[in-house]
Amino acid sequence: MTHPGELLKRGNLYAGKELGQNFLSNPATAQMIVDRTGITQDTFVLEIGPGLGALTVPLAKSAARVVAVEKDRRLIPFLEAELAEAGVDNVTIINANILKTDIGEIAGEDRLTVMGNLPYNISSQILFQLVKARSVVDAAFLMFQKELAVRLMAEPGGRDFSRLSAVVQYAARISHLAEIRPNSFFPRPDVDSTVLRFDFFDDQGFGPEKEDLLFAIIKAAFSKRRKTLKNSMSGGELGLKKSEAGQILTAAGIDPVRRAETLSINEFTALGEAAWQLMRQ
Repeated sequence: MTHPGELLKRGNLYAGKELGQNFLSNPATAQMIVDRTGITQDTFVLEIGPGLGALTVPLAKSAARVVAVEKDRRLIPFLEAELAEAGVDNVTIINANILKTDIGEIAGEDRLTVMGNLPYNISSQILFQLVKARSVVDAAFLMFQKELAVRLMAEPGGRDFSRLSAVVQYAARISHLAEIRPNSFFPRPDVDSTVLRFDFFDDQGFGPEKEDLLFAIIKAAFSKRRKTLKNSMSGGELGLKKSEAGQILTAAGIDPVRRAETLSINEFTALGEAAWQLMRQ
């Protein structure tokens, strides 16, 4: 593996801050991550943001095939050269913005394992996208800034528990895979990174429309963190009156004066079910 700094220098390129680019530069770290995923020769991998190929090469050597979606077209010739030098030919590179890419279309009739050192500035958006696409995703192994990883794994009741925590924990079982120090990247970031594993659940009987309502409720509940659930759920995108919000909360067995961060995932799903029943009347 050629060091990212050397590759960028050859092409008179730079890591784009606007794209949140910090390239994994330690091949041993990349191999360790891939080894811990348990990816096999039967696995179809979607890699988000392959960059200069630090993870792509060991992924390609372990998996059946890899589709790598890279937004920065400047990097693609260097990525192709790294793959050719490594002697792997089971990688398809797509120059596209992952947020505008249909993950279901990539999967086709198959199911995917998703891998990525995610750009820090769109990590949350990518997670929401994967939650929506999870019917074709078995698992995801994703690298984040440590602060975001802490939020994702936060338990209800704490200050780190957020809308993102609630949505992702509803949709997946999250487990810790690895901690990565800043010196494993180029340019060197200011913070540690964390790799998390996501094993996705099905829609738990909610269906797309009911699940959209659940996610809208979670969004509304966290939109005014200091307010009670009755207040945060009324008005806004949900268009509920305070009396209706109170009725939904009561039907779900939830005290209307509680706040969003105190609710468990099961309580949020009960809230979604109660709202669905009321709003269909």
